[in-house]
Amino acid sequence: MPSAKRFPVSDHCDGHLFHNPNRATVPSIRDILRWKFSSRPTRWPKTVSLAPRPRQPFADGAIRVTWINHATFLIETPEGNFLTDPVFSRCCGPFGVLGPPRVHAPGIALHALPPIHFILLSHDHYDHCDLAALRRIGKIHDPLAITPLGNRDLLARAGFTSNRIIERDWWQNHSPGPNINITVTPSQHWSNRLTQRRCGRLWGGFNLQIGATRLHFVGDTGYHPSLFTDIRNRLGAPDLAFVPIGAYEPRWIMRAQHCDPAEAVQIHGDLGARQSVAMHWGTFQLTDEGRDEPPRALVAALTAAAIPQEDFRILEPGEIMAV
Repeated sequence: MPSAKRFPVSDHCDGHLFHNPNRATVPSIRDILRWKFSSRPTRWPKTVSLAPRPRQPFADGAIRVTWINHATFLIETPEGNFLTDPVFSRCCGPFGVLGPPRVHAPGIALHALPPIHFILLSHDHYDHCDLAALRRIGKIHDPLAITPLGNRDLLARAGFTSNRIIERDWWQNHSPGPNINITVTPSQHWSNRLTQRRCGRLWGGFNLQIGATRLHFVGDTGYHPSLFTDIRNRLGAPDLAFVPIGAYEPRWIMRAQHCDPAEAVQIHGDLGARQSVAMHWGTFQLTDEGRDEPPRALVAALTAAAIPQEDFRILEPGEIMAV
């Protein structure tokens, strides 16, 4: 007798496992082995030094964003402080000690974070979901965690109690306060971890309405021509979009799951973003391109599209930008 369905049946879920509505290919073990045995990755530096960046108080009512590393941003707002996909461990892999090691320290040390009121966890991959970091953040700050369907068990393992975990399907929202609305949005990706079947947890992005300001955290994604125009049409164009630009080579295996810098520029345009900021590059060597190749390719793509570079910012770890 078939087991009861765990999740609502939809265009991206059969009740047990999730998929991309356009059936974008999820890499098989055979694909991954073919890539690993044939790849010739560009060598990354072992360490990258960061210049100290003192943090100054900012004006009341302002919103500012700090890139910490990879997909981890601190978003400081009058309605509370958000942390996206917090990763602070030495490696992005099981137990925080396996997998690719980081080449630079976090732009803000975990112990130096200001009060964190909200965690946005986009999916379960190790470079986005660091259980050791979540455990420490939960213990120190007791934030509310918002995440797509199926990720509750990971947050519970990190010590979050059930009343501090909000799971949502694509297009569902949560309003933790009168001036905050958080919507989980689609992305073209997949999920996998040692503790769950492949695609047993949903992935996605986040659209934040904070007062009169709209932010959009894209999450991990491949490019699809209707995906981001649909988000703009449903939710409005963001004042700032957080868009991935790295981990994209070789294209034959990465195209369906990670956009390249030229596609990141397309996402920026499809969303109608007033401004974007680059993420998902420069911290962990996940794929074959060099560490500095994504920002170089992004500048070239912006030039080709006649988009000013200030419209799509490239930050250094610890660097702050105002919204």
